[in-house]
Amino acid sequence: MYKKILLPTDGSGYANQEIDRVTKLIADDGEIIILSVAGKLSPNAFQRRKHVKEVNEGMYDEAKENAELMAKEFPEGYNIKTMVKTGFPAETINKVAEEEGVELIVISTSGKSGLHKFIIGSVAEKVLKTSEIDVLLVHNTD
Repeated sequence: MYKKILLPTDGSGYANQEIDRVTKLIADDGEIIILSVAGKLSPNAFQRRKHVKEVNEGMYDEAKENAELMAKEFPEGYNIKTMVKTGFPAETINKVAEEEGVELIVISTSGKSGLHKFIIGSVAEKVLKTSEIDVLLVHNTD
């Protein structure tokens, strides 16, 4: 059993399969950290600073909602903490895992092939390849 598990989410709808795995692996007194990573645009010559700020706020709000929605899917009685960070998903997931001292990262992979796999599964693949912490890939075929 694990004392601390990191569960990244992008709101893609695979929560039930991930939650099932996490609830079987977490210790009775363990903590589950649900992390959603918001992207961030930087202003440039083609984008007005005000527009970029609005887009960034929207991405942050969406990430926060994703984490909160996943937390609501857990049965009662689990110690759950939600967290929203801004950055590149794979790098941010690994950084948070190290900073929080988690023992396991549980992340879903789409189970798709070709271009769809490249787009959807690239974060999970990067986390798996670069993490110094154990990673459980939840294979989703929906």
